[in-house]
Amino acid sequence: MNNLKRLTKTIFSCFTLSALLLLAGCETLPPMTDLSPITVTDARQATAWELQGKLAIKTPDDKLSANIYWRHSEYRDELTLTTMLGTTVLTLNSTPNSAHLHIDGKDFRDDNAQRLLERVSGWSIPLADLPLWITGQVGPNDQVIARDSQGKPKQLTNTQTPPPWQVAFLSWQSQSGASVPHQLKLERGDLQLKLQLNQWQALGKPAILVGEQP
Repeated sequence: MNNLKRLTKTIFSCFTLSALLLLAGCETLPPMTDLSPITVTDARQATAWELQGKLAIKTPDDKLSANIYWRHSEYRDELTLTTMLGTTVLTLNSTPNSAHLHIDGKDFRDDNAQRLLERVSGWSIPLADLPLWITGQVGPNDQVIARDSQGKPKQLTNTQTPPPWQVAFLSWQSQSGASVPHQLKLERGDLQLKLQLNQWQALGKPAILVGEQP
């Protein structure tokens, strides 16, 4: 069962309520506690990053558009969807062995983030592969169909689970000193996702200056 219609209604309700309450501006995002912005020459150098952008999900029955904020590291992911006014409607926090989803005022838990999101929302979103595609990288289960004149992937197929995901890199940009995708389109069966990265920031441990205590 696909619960996209319920989530769309939730987002619309939050948007309407926020407008009625005259809430303006965007929600303040929690600061990183142990990571700082860094500059890289290649996105592969960033073992952690954060992004802000837009996410659009489309099925034959419904469609959804939301702001997306995602902080990713080797050990933790924090993903948030918000309305245009900044009202949070979905948060997904996960580690390699646990996942916590808060949606529509309810909390759900599992030991696998992708399974949890699919169980609750009906979306079969490739959370494990997206961090690679967001940084323009190709995984072991990806088959590159086409590349651009600079050798960057333009289209690939992910064959990990049938039916395969078809991924198109629509445009690229320079962020944090590296070339990363600006717009991505993912299709699998009758599910389509479009992701636009408005801001991508590489993160790393702050440098310790000589004379400072570690």
